Amino acid sequence: MKVLHVITGLEVGGAEQQLRLLLRRLPAYCEVVTLTGPGPVAEGIEADGTRVTHLGMTGERDLTALPRLARLIRDGGYDLVHTHLYRACVYGRIAARMAGVRAVVATEHSLGDAVIEGRRLTRGVRTLYRATERLGAATVAVSDTVAARLRRWGVPEQRIHVVPNGIEAHRFAFDPAARALVRTRLGLPLDAFVVGGAGRLVPGKRFDVLVRAVTQLPGVHLLLAGEGPEREMLRRMAEQFGSGDRIHLLGTRGGAVEAEAEADGEESAGPDIPGLLSAIDVFVSPSPSEAFGLAVVEALASGLPVLHGSCPAVDELPADQAPGARHFSPVVHELATALRELRRRGPDRLPVPPVVRRYDITRSAAALMSVYEQVLAGAPVRRRSPAQVSPVPVPPPQGRAAALPVASVSLPDPARSPAPSPLPNR
Repeated sequence: MKVLHVITGLEVGGAEQQLRLLLRRLPAYCEVVTLTGPGPVAEGIEADGTRVTHLGMTGERDLTALPRLARLIRDGGYDLVHTHLYRACVYGRIAARMAGVRAVVATEHSLGDAVIEGRRLTRGVRTLYRATERLGAATVAVSDTVAARLRRWGVPEQRIHVVPNGIEAHRFAFDPAARALVRTRLGLPLDAFVVGGAGRLVPGKRFDVLVRAVTQLPGVHLLLAGEGPEREMLRRMAEQFGSGDRIHLLGTRGGAVEAEAEADGEESAGPDIPGLLSAIDVFVSPSPSEAFGLAVVEALASGLPVLHGSCPAVDELPADQAPGARHFSPVVHELATALRELRRRGPDRLPVPPVVRRYDITRSAAALMSVYEQVLAGAPVRRRSPAQVSPVPVPPPQGRAAALPVASVSLPDPARSPAPSPLPNR
């Protein structure tokens, strides 16, 4: 089986890292195309032995990418095309159909009730998504919550498959030596109570709630890994509340943790997160809307107590599957109170809960292969010779977009949509 994975970009992010983990375990010959900048995850994927091609897309209206991607698919003789993230799903489905490949799978990594990939869902985004979704054979949801959202959008039940995200649990096991080393390098007292968080610094993640809560707790430190447009605002907020020396914004790779990983010769893609988790005493994910909650599962694998605003990976299961995880509303006072309570109990690692074994990446890869096999079993046999394959006409979308030919479609981009309005603190 020859599979082409098409993804919007390969900067550091949950979907990108998930793709790399899956590529290591899928029993198929895989290649990757990234529409935009390759980024550090592309380097890691190539180091693992998988070919990555950069399509060189210049923007959301670069429709020259369609024939280039279709040609690449046609010439590659792929049995199946798997798309990841909104823009890649739109372009990839159309290009695969143009190339004569009907076995197309798309994964929804980051679909919320009102946002997709951190940005507000507009009417244009929904319309184009529904129109192009019909060109695929299967849509993979990373949780039952996402599957329900897809059904509300009108995606047929028979095309929806739930394949949860997965992790390599052993990588996140608590390491006392790493705890001491990371704290020393960051200048943290070894006996300090340290809160941790990780994710894109965008309004929808509500890291402002986390920063403000920690500023109300004298002596408590925060390690926040991630990049995004809110970084400078969060830094100013910490300074305004006189807590700049206790709020540590580590960036995408985690600064001192990255340096240690490189010194030890560890892999370049995300080696800091295990060290970060060992260094902290509680993990907080304040986002009120998530598609899965991968960071929460990683924290649970490190034996940490977790406070989360939304985590379908945990919320969809019985409470005994993740006894160390506790839900809270994205309100500063509620979070500060919960952190005070955990601080009074003192730092203590918990047994790794059953939920971690459930989300093993090997199981996710096996489930995804099952989807591939189902799709290929129902797809018409593709003629291999490029000269014999003529592009299949793309059926126009229904309703308001019906009059728009593919070549004139302006692709709405979540990154250009207005950011969701911050929720008020109560």
